Amino acid sequence: MEYIKQIDTELFFFLNGLHTPWLDPVMFYLTNTLTSIPLFIFLIYLLAKTYGKKIWVPLLCVGICIALADGTTNKMKKGFGRLRPTHEVSIAEKVHKVNGYKGGKFSFASGHAANTFGLAMLVFLLLRKHYRFMGLLFLWSGVVSYTRIYMGLHYPADIIVGLLIGLLFGWLAFRLHEYIQGRLARPER
Repeated sequence: MEYIKQIDTELFFFLNGLHTPWLDPVMFYLTNTLTSIPLFIFLIYLLAKTYGKKIWVPLLCVGICIALADGTTNKMKKGFGRLRPTHEVSIAEKVHKVNGYKGGKFSFASGHAANTFGLAMLVFLLLRKHYRFMGLLFLWSGVVSYTRIYMGLHYPADIIVGLLIGLLFGWLAFRLHEYIQGRLARPER
């Protein structure tokens, strides 16, 4: 286990060390959830265009996906108690921080990674047959996730586990969507 932690820390310092003064404000901007609001509005538009009056079904599933992904990572952070690199006394001075931002106390697993990859997986599965560019959502998720390492807030393992949690809940939310749509399509007896 110590070997894995060592590799995780070394990879963290490599990725966190890829900073430049001009990139700091860009990463600080991209890591903020509010920055993605135009994307969210665009995705709601595409869902409305695709699902019409039944848009409530995919929106319900998006809400469930995000609630489960975020709730799971928050429970894990409290349960595992792994300090963020910015709070880890033995390395905090070596960590590149942007605007002095240190984040909350715990890092494992990444809520940003879980939420963005959960949303990407679900919306990709919902819209891939209608819009070829839906795979770009995974690129967006990857960029948002990398900002968390860049800013010194997460180790790579935090991101990887968050990514897996997000993909799982995104897929499960899609299965729920398919189930609900199937039930709605059945004629009443």
